Amino acid sequence: MGDRGGAGGSRRRRTGSRPSSQGGGGPAAAEEVRDVGPAGDAPAPAPDKDENGGSDVGSGHWDLRCHRLQDSLFSSDSGFSNYRGILNWCVVMLILSNARLFLENLIKYGILVDPIQVVSLFLKDPYSWPALCLVIVANVFAVAAFQVEKRLAVGALTEQAGLLLHVVNLATILCFPAAVALLLESITPVGSVLALMAYTILFLKLVSYRDVNLWCRERRAKARAKAASAGKKANGGAAPRTVSYPDNLTYRDLYYFLFAPTLCYELNFPRSPRIRKRFLLRRLLEMWMVPTIQNSMKPFKDMDYSRIIERLLKLAVPNHLIWLIFFYWFFHSCTNAVAELMRFGDREFYRDWWNSESVTYFWQNWNIPVHRWCLRHFYKPMLRRGSSKWLARTGVFFASAFFHEYLVSVPLHMFRLWAFTGMMAQIPLAWLVSRFFQGNYGNAAVWLTLIIGQPVAVLMYVHDYYVLNYEAPVAGA
Repeated sequence: MGDRGGAGGSRRRRTGSRPSSQGGGGPAAAEEVRDVGPAGDAPAPAPDKDENGGSDVGSGHWDLRCHRLQDSLFSSDSGFSNYRGILNWCVVMLILSNARLFLENLIKYGILVDPIQVVSLFLKDPYSWPALCLVIVANVFAVAAFQVEKRLAVGALTEQAGLLLHVVNLATILCFPAAVALLLESITPVGSVLALMAYTILFLKLVSYRDVNLWCRERRAKARAKAASAGKKANGGAAPRTVSYPDNLTYRDLYYFLFAPTLCYELNFPRSPRIRKRFLLRRLLEMWMVPTIQNSMKPFKDMDYSRIIERLLKLAVPNHLIWLIFFYWFFHSCTNAVAELMRFGDREFYRDWWNSESVTYFWQNWNIPVHRWCLRHFYKPMLRRGSSKWLARTGVFFASAFFHEYLVSVPLHMFRLWAFTGMMAQIPLAWLVSRFFQGNYGNAAVWLTLIIGQPVAVLMYVHDYYVLNYEAPVAGA
């Protein structure tokens, strides 16, 4: 059998039975050692038979050894990788800890939101829900981008005019909801965050929609020019059951892309053969999360640095657990549920970011939809225009920092640039970690920045929001 080496190599199985007190075998007796496969799935060898057909127990053909050279399972050299039980344990612990928080809040405050009452209030006065109205209005911008692409496909618009219309439409997508969130007093910070997230996603999707259709037009023009020079009629050569440009310009195709769990547009997305109902039900049952933050303002107000550090460390672990719950809830449960409903075939929404030994690896693998969009529509286009890799990478972090600040400062009606600074600080942090920390030390450094860095940003914004909205009015009174 093939030997995989180390603890992951061939396993040995002892044959024969235990020696009897009168057995003729001893330590000097011959040993019979048989190898089995790595999974131990080969049948156990039958005991040696004597000439009368009985077991040759007394002949000394057994293995006296019970030890072999091998590593502990948690050692990196062991080759062991099945930690499914530990993952299940983590999920159970997260469920139990948040179940306690749920019951505690239910006992203290009762049911604060009645779903039936919420629906009835919205039906009576829909304009009292400006965030939801904003999300509904977002369809106007999607349809506008679609109509521009339809006219570009038939030559009714020049590329320059189409680019101008797309730029105006995309700029409005970012400015319009921000203006509503800043000027309309009835909209809540939570509603503003949700509406701005919807518009940000729409912005990224429509950028990809425009770019891919532009690439298709350029490819079609090259194919026609090549066919014309050869004196033949241009032929799309589309494979059966696939969509080719401009047949993709339909409302069905547009809204499939808008609801699909991806930011990168394609004419032919990979599709799963059917909807797995049991898989979908499991993902729907996993969609839960209850975050809480409290009692951290007094140390910041008094500038008690020892108490600030104590509060920071106290909030670090629960904040990190909430972040992990959000990651599992959104990137695994929600995205897989939506993908299953839409039979969207590409389910790689994240990679093994938890094994990151560098900050760069973490940002490349924890959010695959955003990473693909940045790589396809920002990083590579900058390289094609002659930019250096360092400048392109810095540009990606700058854009990410802008959207992080956009999604926080606008809903809170304050501009402190904590999120922007935190994202831009990832550039020197990535250099420091890659320069001074390697292997497990690098992985520990990445985990430390995740556990400590996020509570710092959260406390900064909570402190400033508390001062602006509660301390300032009291001081004025």
